[in-house]
Amino acid sequence: MTEQRQAADPEETGAIEADAAEENASLKLFVILSKAYKNVMDRAVKDMKKHGLSPSEFTILEVLYNKGRFPLQQIGEKILITSGSVTYNIDKLEKRELLKRVPSPNDRRVIYAEITENGRALFDEIFPQHAAEVRRIMGGLNAQETEAASELLKKLGKGAERG
Repeated sequence: MTEQRQAADPEETGAIEADAAEENASLKLFVILSKAYKNVMDRAVKDMKKHGLSPSEFTILEVLYNKGRFPLQQIGEKILITSGSVTYNIDKLEKRELLKRVPSPNDRRVIYAEITENGRALFDEIFPQHAAEVRRIMGGLNAQETEAASELLKKLGKGAERG
């Protein structure tokens, strides 16, 4: 008995090939993003640690330095760490007198974190150095490429968030 193969519909074959190419491109982008993220973060974290701060401590101080007094409950959401990690890092920074807790005058359930003079003095010194290091890390891109990458990554993040 002879089997006859039916010729595949060229339109269907083209769609399958396009799907496979898109999947391969997505996987390639995922690997490239993962490697780039690791390399960028390794250098940024090394710079933060050079200043005697963990990445979480640095980021908490950066929020307070740039935004001012901030509710403890919202810090974790802002910098993407758990509430337990926020408490642990706030405790460490408070012991070093780099920030302080301030109760809300309007709502006793709300506690703010506020950078102290010591914290501000430290960040006045180290933030320009860190910003310069971040510029060096991003040095593989010119200003136009940096802007384009920022826009594309925002779009990617929003799409991933929606699922």
